[in-house]
Amino acid sequence: MKKKNHLLEGSVLKSIFLISTPIILSNILQTIYQFIDTFWVGRLGEDAVAAVSLGFPIMFFLHSIVIGFTTGGSILISQYNGRKDYEKTALLAGQTLTFVGISSIILSVFGYFTANFFLSYLTEAPYVLSEATKYLQISFLGMTALFTYTVFQSSLQSIGEMKVPMAIVLFTVILNFFLDPILMFGWWKIPAMGVEGVAIATFITESLSGILGLMVLFFCKYNVKLSLKSMIPNPEWIKKIFKLGLPTSLEMSSRSFGMFLMMFIVSTFGTTATAAYGIGTKILGFIIIPAIGFSIATSTLIGNNIGARQHKRAEEISITAIKVGFFTLFTIGILIFISAEKISTFFVPNEPELIKIASLFIKIISTGFGLIGIQMVIGGTLKGAGKTKTSMFLTMGQTFTLFVSAYILAVIFKLNEFGIWLAYPIANILITCLEFYLYKQKSWLKKEIK
Repeated sequence: MKKKNHLLEGSVLKSIFLISTPIILSNILQTIYQFIDTFWVGRLGEDAVAAVSLGFPIMFFLHSIVIGFTTGGSILISQYNGRKDYEKTALLAGQTLTFVGISSIILSVFGYFTANFFLSYLTEAPYVLSEATKYLQISFLGMTALFTYTVFQSSLQSIGEMKVPMAIVLFTVILNFFLDPILMFGWWKIPAMGVEGVAIATFITESLSGILGLMVLFFCKYNVKLSLKSMIPNPEWIKKIFKLGLPTSLEMSSRSFGMFLMMFIVSTFGTTATAAYGIGTKILGFIIIPAIGFSIATSTLIGNNIGARQHKRAEEISITAIKVGFFTLFTIGILIFISAEKISTFFVPNEPELIKIASLFIKIISTGFGLIGIQMVIGGTLKGAGKTKTSMFLTMGQTFTLFVSAYILAVIFKLNEFGIWLAYPIANILITCLEFYLYKQKSWLKKEIK
């Protein structure tokens, strides 16, 4: 009973931090996981880095799609958990796992046999293509395990259980830190496998996380305990998961497509502008971590309270989370604004011109961090209430606004990369105003899923 209280009872502020803190820590650990891979691969040389980099956008795109469908399942789980209909929460965890599992197997087989074909359009260097193909094929083999863990994580987050997923991520990060160099460079009777070794290390850690996630779901005492019966495909529930998840999948994939569009514009202004953009977006990636934590916490709490028909508490949760998101990211924004030159120097210590341009970009985007906090929380509110289409259109709108603003300012008004930097706060202001207007209509409070 105590575990359910922080979802439906007690201090709203405490509930937000109880749920968001483990999520933020888990996301930080995931980021460290990526840095560890980058650190070790960098020891193999430029070609190795290029080989791994080529496969990343493809896996990121596919992972974004699957996260969307797990969101569909998590919305349903949170609302039925709020109603204390635990038979349905367990059933929905099983149905989500089945749907995502079947989808991942199909994608895995297709991706394995077409990896070389798609990568051949991205590079003509024989060695890079060969290594990239091996890396991507092994990544596809681990896809089902990765997506199994994603379902496990989202299912537990939906009922407010965050510590176990965080513990599993911590375990895999530590394991990956030691596996990467052993498999890359060889040790004792293990031969040196280079880039392929990095992929195998990732495959092992993803497989372990997927297995551990399944064990928890099958043997846990939580409200999402799996059974073989709950995993038998039910067309009615899978249709609901698909209907709720598709907009989020499109939303997530539009974000990755937006990254490609922005890079396309930036690259036309030369290597220095591209490098400065890369440094700035790394900082933006770090800032998104707490924002995502507040967003998921809000979504979980909103879903549970709307399911429990506690609409007044749901509204209080959303208002409080908006304030927390804004002030937390606004404060971080001030600190980063002040430290922009030092941050840029850390990345590129001997490039004064690049430091100057990157510092300006960081200062400009940091002025809008508070607005990003508001956007993410409102997005979490809409998703928790089941209004995934509205959230999708808002994200697509932001991607479109950012791209158009950047093109007009940089190309038409000939402000070059400075115009691209300015496009970020402009898009943030416009979308935040639109989101807040839609939020104040309160139609999301009535979006109870039957």
